[in-house]
Amino acid sequence: MATSPVVFLMDVDNTLLDNDRIIADVLRFLGREAGAERQARYAAILEENHEEIGFTDFLAALEQLHLEHPRDPSLYVLASYLADYPYATRLYPGSFDVLERFRRWGPVVIFSDGDVAFQPRKIDRAGLREAVDGVLIYVHKDLELDAVEEYYPAQRYVLVDDQLRTLAAVKMQWDRKVTTVCPRQGRHGRDVKALASYQPADLSIQRIGDLVGYELSAILSAGPAPRPDPLPRRPII
Repeated sequence: MATSPVVFLMDVDNTLLDNDRIIADVLRFLGREAGAERQARYAAILEENHEEIGFTDFLAALEQLHLEHPRDPSLYVLASYLADYPYATRLYPGSFDVLERFRRWGPVVIFSDGDVAFQPRKIDRAGLREAVDGVLIYVHKDLELDAVEEYYPAQRYVLVDDQLRTLAAVKMQWDRKVTTVCPRQGRHGRDVKALASYQPADLSIQRIGDLVGYELSAILSAGPAPRPDPLPRRPII
């Protein structure tokens, strides 16, 4: 596969898609169908799983809740609700405009944490698969950069993600080969603790749609200036 001058890697949840609002809708639906107790327990499982694996796994949380309450028929409807949810209505304003602009400059690839069954469905239902050049989904994507280089080799990468933890981990491995971009949206993008704990992104923006106003040169040159090479020592005569 030919090496591209630049490849754009786009996160999904709370980067292109307002996952916080989706979670709120799911919990509201479950509370209506199964009651406040099931709603609260499901919310707790979602959070526990997120802390353990790093992403929101709706189906795994539902399966765990069902194991705890195997005779409760009110839980069955949530799976259908998740499968049929109108994810396209939860895209952040400007998401498709950004993808279209980036594709003028190089391949755009969805680069997402998630499970192998539900996350692809969500991406499809949101209309994102048709708007990009490829999709890569891993449980821990910052550990799979060699796969990115294999499938989409590039001289430079631009990674757009709302989680500073992920951006810092990728920056540590790829260094100047990647420009990291953090939209300050969603609970992770506005997490004060994370902002204080991790290396800042090369470029921080308030919302994903702001990227429409950037030229490629401005994105690639974002971040701290490269360290100059040391001057050669003069020979001692």
